[in-house]
Amino acid sequence: MFPSKLRQQIAWEAARMMYQRQESEYYRAKMKAARRICQGWAKPADLPSNAEIRDQVQMLARLHEGDARTDNLRAMRLAALAMMQRLERFRPRLIGSVLTGHVRLGSDVDIHVFSDAAEAVGHALEQHGLPYVIERKLVRKHGEARIYTHVHVTAEFPFELTVYSAKEAHYVFKSSITGKPIERASIAELRRFLAEQYPDLDLDEALAEASEQVDRFQVYESLLLPLENVRESLKHHPEGDALYHSLQVFDLARHELPYDEEFLLAALLHDVGKAIDRHQHVAAGLEALGETISERTAWLIEHHMLAHAIADNTLGRRAQRRLRECEHYDDLVLLGQCDRGGRRPGVEAPELDEALQYIRELDRMFR
Repeated sequence: MFPSKLRQQIAWEAARMMYQRQESEYYRAKMKAARRICQGWAKPADLPSNAEIRDQVQMLARLHEGDARTDNLRAMRLAALAMMQRLERFRPRLIGSVLTGHVRLGSDVDIHVFSDAAEAVGHALEQHGLPYVIERKLVRKHGEARIYTHVHVTAEFPFELTVYSAKEAHYVFKSSITGKPIERASIAELRRFLAEQYPDLDLDEALAEASEQVDRFQVYESLLLPLENVRESLKHHPEGDALYHSLQVFDLARHELPYDEEFLLAALLHDVGKAIDRHQHVAAGLEALGETISERTAWLIEHHMLAHAIADNTLGRRAQRRLRECEHYDDLVLLGQCDRGGRRPGVEAPELDEALQYIRELDRMFR
C-alpha cells in the first residue's frame, strides 16, 4: 500500500526541518510538519513513520551534498574507529548514521561507551588532547524519567559519546526509528565492516595517517587563548584584551562575508602573534600558523597592517600599486575596516568556541 500524498508531504516537510537542523527529534518534526501542512489536526494514518522521514532526509543529503557525501562517510567511519581505539577500555560500540550510512551534513559520530564514571571517559580523552564537554540530560519517556550522560567531543567531526553503566554493556538497545534492536559495532566488528565496504583501503595505513593529522582548530584555539592576557594601549585599543578584539573583528567579518572561510580565519587569527612576539607579531603569527591556513589567508594576515596605511593615505604609491595587483586587494581593504571596527568597549562578541565552531561547520559544508 502506497502512502497517501498528504503523508508524503508531511514526511518531506519533517525531513526538511531535520536536514536544516530546525528539529532534531523525529516526533517533534513530524508533529510540527503536520500542523504546518494540515493547518491543524492530522489523522494518525497520515503521520509518516520515522523510517519514512529518514529516507527523505537521505534524499535531501544526496541532492545537496552529492559525491562529497560518500567521501565524508568513509572519513567519518575511519574517525569513529580511531576514537573507539582510544577508548577501548570502555567497550565502545558505534551506532547511528555513521554505521548505517544515513549521514547528512553536520551529523554526529554516535558511540556508546560503558563506564560507571563519565569523568573517567573524560580523563581518557584528555590524555589524547581532545577537548570535551559532559552533558547530563533528563529525559521523560513512557512515564519514566532517566538522566542520560553525553560526552561531546570536538575533533575533525563532532562526536557524541553516550555513557552507560558498565553492567549495561550487553544490554540490547532498541531503535527509535524501527523499534528493532539497534545496529551497533564493536572495534573488531567495525574493522571487518570497513574491510568489506572499502576493499581497496589499507585500513592500518589510513588510521596511521589520521592519527598523525593535527586538528587545525585546536591549533587555532591554542594560539588564540593567550590573547586574553595581551593588553595594548587604550588609545588604539580601548576595547581591552586582544582576544576580545579578535572576536569583534571576526563578528564584523562574518556579517560581511558569512561563507568565506579563508577571510573569516584571517579576521580571527590576524593578531595571534601578539602573544608570541608583540614587536614582530605578524611574522610570529604566520610562523606559528604554518600550513594550517591557506595562501590567501596567510597573505591577508601578512599585509593586514598595510590596510590601515591604505585607509589613512600613508602608504607609498609604489607599495599600494603592488598590493592592487593582487586579486585579494579588496578583501584586504575590507579586513582593515573590520580590524578598525573591532575596537569598541562593551559590545557583544561571540565566544571563542562559537567562532571556531562556525568556521569548522563551514569547512565541513564546503570541503
